[in-house]
Amino acid sequence: MSLKDFFGIIRAPFLILAPMCVLLGVATAYSQGVELSPFNLFLVFLGGVMAHISVNSLNEYFDFRNGLDFKTLKTPFSGGSGTLVSKPYLGRYALIIGLLSAFVVIMIGIYFINQRGEKILLFGLLGLIMVLFYPVIFVKNSILSLISPGLGFGTAMVLGTHIALGGSAGLKEVLVSLVPFFLVNNLLLLNQFPDKEPDESVGRKNVVIILGRKRAAVIYLLFNVFAYLTVVLGVVMDRFGLSALLALITIIFAIPASLKAIKNSDDVRSLLPAQGMNVIVNILTPLLLAIGLMVRLS
Repeated sequence: MSLKDFFGIIRAPFLILAPMCVLLGVATAYSQGVELSPFNLFLVFLGGVMAHISVNSLNEYFDFRNGLDFKTLKTPFSGGSGTLVSKPYLGRYALIIGLLSAFVVIMIGIYFINQRGEKILLFGLLGLIMVLFYPVIFVKNSILSLISPGLGFGTAMVLGTHIALGGSAGLKEVLVSLVPFFLVNNLLLLNQFPDKEPDESVGRKNVVIILGRKRAAVIYLLFNVFAYLTVVLGVVMDRFGLSALLALITIIFAIPASLKAIKNSDDVRSLLPAQGMNVIVNILTPLLLAIGLMVRLS
């Protein structure tokens, strides 16, 4: 297996999402005055990336095994990497990578349970369930396939990081976690538009299949609105400083992405710019919010 094959299986270009979500948990812990150990910081970032590698690799494996990857239209943002389609003998390696990565996450989780006690166990289990069950079970349920990405990258990753570093979670931290909850749900939701027919043929049941692309686009728009309203709400309630409004800058990408999703929901090729802007929103919004939280202005 070449390095290129390995990067394809783990979907390397998308792995920047996990560090951005972990950074939000670091920012909330920092804003509470928690002393951030370099070793613990290394572990939370490693755990986030390994969890993302695990779910990506398992997705590659199961989408190859059920034949989905042979039917999808490959885009830079959806349809799988195509690595296993061109090299089927690498299938077992994808499974091994996915399971080994999950094992590393479990070991890191055990370390933090010993450090912080059982209060982190809930978020660790939630994250692990999202990783292991999303590719085989959650994709067959419209509600679970819609919200599980956000539960994994928002609720589990942000709050789990915060508690792992020694913070105590309250309303502020919950509000922070809701931003990637809505945005990451949207990341997967929009990427399901081009794959509607192939997904349906292998038994998947997401909201794009159940409601159709037009109605799913409305959900996409609403989730974007909810993400930004959460930031505003945090500021209005004085849970965030004014500097958190930095995160609203990405509205310049979210608005055209939402409009394109509604207008071009049935035109896969025309959705590509919206998918690209969707990725930008998911990377920059948590980054800017984290910066805003760490340099809080009253």
